[in-house]
Amino acid sequence: MTVRAVETWTLEPLTTYVTEAGARLVLLMTPAGQVLAQSGFSRAVDVMAASALGAAIVASTNELARLMHQPPFAGLSHQGQRNGIFLSAFETDRGRLTVLVVYELDASSLGLVQLFLEQLVADLRAASPKAGAPKQVLAADFERELNDSLNSLFGR
Repeated sequence: MTVRAVETWTLEPLTTYVTEAGARLVLLMTPAGQVLAQSGFSRAVDVMAASALGAAIVASTNELARLMHQPPFAGLSHQGQRNGIFLSAFETDRGRLTVLVVYELDASSLGLVQLFLEQLVADLRAASPKAGAPKQVLAADFERELNDSLNSLFGR
């Protein structure tokens, strides 16, 4: 499965993770849903929908944790008859990131996804660029940068 990335420092750790965990689909994104890398998606609309929904789920569960006077949840999983979904947020020098993983129950398991996630997080922390001044996004550049990012994610 091909891994595509907007930020190239994510390629090697994510490629290794996808193989070891047996993941079908993976998104690595910011808490706002900005995709840094993806694996397994073939349509941009699917990436945008999954990243928006994943970011919203993490934000809502963080708010639930806050209301219960608890730290944010380490991970969240949902399991259907054939597929499972796992979401987890973690800190890196790049900032807080979220990973969304879809796996097929006959090819992987929640345990494998979580086990190899620990190594993915360690690898991403080691590879991430050091935090610097945040880049200001200008409305005039937004559409061009979005198109460039989507083209990069889909190898166009």
